[in-house]
Amino acid sequence: MIVLVSAVALVDRDGRVLLAQRPEGKSMAGLWEFPGGKVENGETPEAALIRELREELGIETWSSCLAPLTFASHTYDDFHLLMPLYVCRKWEGVAQGKENQALRWVRTKDMGNYPMPAADVPLVAALRDLL
Repeated sequence: MIVLVSAVALVDRDGRVLLAQRPEGKSMAGLWEFPGGKVENGETPEAALIRELREELGIETWSSCLAPLTFASHTYDDFHLLMPLYVCRKWEGVAQGKENQALRWVRTKDMGNYPMPAADVPLVAALRDLL
C-alpha cells in the first residue's frame, strides 16, 4: 500500500526550519519531522498541507507560497511512503503545537541532532543545499 503524505519545510527569516516532535501515542513518537500529513481522497498535496498547517500549527499559507523541493520514497514494514517536501517562507500567524507536539526552529546544520523518521532523513541534504 502506498501512502501519500505532504510535508513542508517552513523557513523563517533567520534561515531556520521548523521541526515538530511526534507526540506520545502516535507511531514513531518522539521523533522529529517536517510538519504535514496524509493527503485525503480528492485533495491535492498543496491543499493537504494548507489544511494540516491550519490544524496542527494554527497558521495559514497559500498554494502560491509552497515551492516543491524534493520527495521521499521509503518502504516501512507495513506501507510505502511517498512524501513530497515543499518549502514555504510566507505564512500568517505564529506556529504553535495544536496537537501537543513540541516545536523547534532548527538550522539545517543542526538537524542531525534531532532523531527523525527514516523517510525524513534524506530530505535534510536537499534543504542544506538550498539554505
